Amino acid sequence: MKILRTASILAATLLCTAAFGQKNYDWYKAPAEREVRRAIAEWQDLKFGLFIHWGAYSQLGIVESWSICPELVSWQMNARPKDMPYFEYLKMYEDLPKTFNPTGFDPDNWAVAAQDAGIRYVVFSMKHHDGFCMYDTGLTDYKITAEDCPFHENPDADVAAAVFRSFREHKVRTGAYLSVADWHNDDYWWRFLPPKDRYLNYDPALYPDKYRSFVDFLDGQVDEITSGRYGDIDLLWLDLCEISETYKIDYPWERIARTARNNQPDLITVARGTHGIYENYYTAEQKIPESVLDIPWECCMTMSQSWVWHNNPKFKSTGTLIRLLVEIVSKGGNFLLGVGPSPEGRLHETVYERLREIGDWMDVNSEGIYGTRPASPYRDGDVWFTGKGDYVYAFYAPAADDAGLPAEIFIKGVTPVPGRAVSLLGAKGSLKWKAADGGITVKIPKSLRAKLPCDHVWCVKVKIE
Repeated sequence: MKILRTASILAATLLCTAAFGQKNYDWYKAPAEREVRRAIAEWQDLKFGLFIHWGAYSQLGIVESWSICPELVSWQMNARPKDMPYFEYLKMYEDLPKTFNPTGFDPDNWAVAAQDAGIRYVVFSMKHHDGFCMYDTGLTDYKITAEDCPFHENPDADVAAAVFRSFREHKVRTGAYLSVADWHNDDYWWRFLPPKDRYLNYDPALYPDKYRSFVDFLDGQVDEITSGRYGDIDLLWLDLCEISETYKIDYPWERIARTARNNQPDLITVARGTHGIYENYYTAEQKIPESVLDIPWECCMTMSQSWVWHNNPKFKSTGTLIRLLVEIVSKGGNFLLGVGPSPEGRLHETVYERLREIGDWMDVNSEGIYGTRPASPYRDGDVWFTGKGDYVYAFYAPAADDAGLPAEIFIKGVTPVPGRAVSLLGAKGSLKWKAADGGITVKIPKSLRAKLPCDHVWCVKVKIE
């Protein structure tokens, strides 16, 4: 049995997974700063995060930002009224802050639910692609604290500050999401020209002063977020980082990272898709890699069909969410679970229900989740493996929500120490086992199967030689 050991935090940043046969992500470069490598290793131990997308767009109950992007993509175009011309729609959309008044906003409720679910970090959208800022920026008036936004007089009008304060009080680490693209900024989508896609609508080489002005704006927002006004930010999650495939130019990431790390030296930066030294971990969106990755990584995935508040939400079942968590962790990743508050600032009751039920499961099984690394073979049928120290955790995860625990489970590739080395997390006593071809067969007594410690997925703990 091969386990990625965690003898030191720094060593844990180097995911050596040759035993799993996963391709090497050659583009990944570990950061040079020792404190950042340490922070990445600590982040890898957290395993479970909450991703909160929220903005004035929540009033429409549709996809965030993308309905104003003039690309002919069905999931964007279907969000717009078919009889409304583009620029008429854009004006209506950009006026949404004037009616945005989320008087039901109570970040403590979010933070308590997250903590109870076993969530260890939160990533909050301070600004999405549409450019509307959910914090008190000094660089644009397109923000929730502007005088034309009715919520600006609320004591928690600086929403990001309130969110980070509440989550820190409940022992949840904080991350800031910031879209690099800004479709409201005239130095990104220049109003002299119509926008044509998600990228800059002018050539930076032809208009260098305009491009430089936008870079200054972006760098200024990074400085605002990391300067200390919003406390210690654990990670900066930067999205839509490409200028365009047409223009052979890139943002000055060295400058942006220098600004951020001059303020917070151990900050993790996630410049998505840049495939360089400032993409400190890889993010898979709405999908899980086929096997274990040899780099730090995260899967961000929605609880419903949307990142944001939706008028007709379809939520994943609790069993599905737990199985996703187990699969992701068994492959060496973190699970960033996405939810979207309502226009009033409340989470859907089903979100609270799912988080409560996940928390009940984590109360029993978190030992096999937090601080673990992949254990070979990482999966065998319905059994997923993690490892920590001298222990292997074998999660039996049947595909159906209503399936139970069988009378016997075969656990491949383990050799327990002699004696009472095998147990079920959450249950008293040890389990009987016998050596089998390439592993062990563990017996689950009828009395235990009649009164299991949790639902959906069960974890057998094995002390190995």
